[in-house]
Amino acid sequence: MISVVIPLYNKVSTVERAILSVLTQTVQDFELIVVNNGSTDGSEKVVENINDVRIKLVHQNNQGVSMARNRGIEEASSEWVAFLDADDEWQPTFLETVVQLREMFPDCDVYATAYQRCDNSGNLKKIKLQGLSAEAQEAGQKKDIFLLENYFEVAAQSDPPFCSISVMVRKEALMTIGGFPEGVHQGEDLLTWARLAANGKIAYSLKPQSIFHTGETSSMGIPKRIPAADDPVGKGLEKIYNQHPETRGLKQYIAHWHKMRASIYLRLPDCSRQCRNEIRAARHWHRNKRLIYYQILSYIPYRFRMNIINHI
Repeated sequence: MISVVIPLYNKVSTVERAILSVLTQTVQDFELIVVNNGSTDGSEKVVENINDVRIKLVHQNNQGVSMARNRGIEEASSEWVAFLDADDEWQPTFLETVVQLREMFPDCDVYATAYQRCDNSGNLKKIKLQGLSAEAQEAGQKKDIFLLENYFEVAAQSDPPFCSISVMVRKEALMTIGGFPEGVHQGEDLLTWARLAANGKIAYSLKPQSIFHTGETSSMGIPKRIPAADDPVGKGLEKIYNQHPETRGLKQYIAHWHKMRASIYLRLPDCSRQCRNEIRAARHWHRNKRLIYYQILSYIPYRFRMNIINHI
């Protein structure tokens, strides 16, 4: 059996779609734990109206998505936990695919698949993966399934190889790393996957098995979220490096994290200094030619800078 965890907060218009994508899986041996994280829009009523004995609805005050996922992990009765967000969905063969991965690679802690992004117009876009090892490329050409042995190298130069809706994890492995980091509101899942990748093996399927609904994008390229000033994810990644300095591609991945933060600061007014701080942090870990471009942009007045960014 597999325990499926859905954190729920104010997703009244999409949670039914998410749940139905679980109930229509080709593999039916699962329990579905929906953690109502203090919804105020009646989302929990939608769940209550779906008649299936495998659904367990638990309630807690709004404490962030990490605590909701961790509550689901605690409630899980299976050795294996898969995650789905309440505004996203699985393809019918998601569980079948991760079960197949588990059968082929029984000593892994993480079984993951590629995914697709879907915009508000319903357009689907596959993620881009670069830097796969020669062994993985050869295996992928034959059957789309392989061990992802250089996770950090791939993640540092691609879209995230997997996300919180495209993964099944051994419960013991999640408990060992302390679950999802609580109090972290941006990048909490990336830090979780990094901890798991540094401590165990990952089996991977190139076939997209989940759909991430991106929702509305902010106007003029302005980010919706401001990076946390104390950067708990960056500190967490540095801690992983101190514990596993030999990990292939980890320094490159940490630099990539700081480059992403620099990119966000470029798009925010009055944040040039923060941007340059992130550029310096990225260079400390790994040199990247694009950082020179970011450095130049950070000295250009905000209005002109955004004109450049929006026309690239």
